Amino acid sequence: MNSSIHFHSECISFALKQKKQAKNWIKTIAESFKKEIDFINFIFCSDNYLKEINHKHLNHNYFTDIVTFNYNSENKISGDLFLSIDRIRENAKTYQVTFEEELHRVMCHGILHLIGFNDKTASEQKIMREKENFCLSLKNFNTVSRETFKEK
Repeated sequence: MNSSIHFHSECISFALKQKKQAKNWIKTIAESFKKEIDFINFIFCSDNYLKEINHKHLNHNYFTDIVTFNYNSENKISGDLFLSIDRIRENAKTYQVTFEEELHRVMCHGILHLIGFNDKTASEQKIMREKENFCLSLKNFNTVSRETFKEK
């Protein structure tokens, strides 16, 4: 499988730890759902940056932790996943988990959207949470809690 997974940041300085392990984990997720990855771009950004994207492209005027743009074709998944580091940090505090745990949950949440799972209804949300937990169980690396983050 010749796939392309990239990590970028917009309007913030953020570096994902253990990129190679994260890429392998994402590939494992796709393979477990019998999907191939064409390309996936993770774009880490601020609340305000993502709110603008959410408003401009989806006509939603609120903060969110992720917006997924799906460019899938046939059995290959492709997309741009915009993740708000601000929102992830805030949600980690709210849910009393580490920043890395919440970051990884949001990352696999976006992959699950590309795979075809939705979370609009209560029943879809329940299935999504179960699939997130499954994806997190596939992760075989740990990150340290010293994140690199600062506003530009």
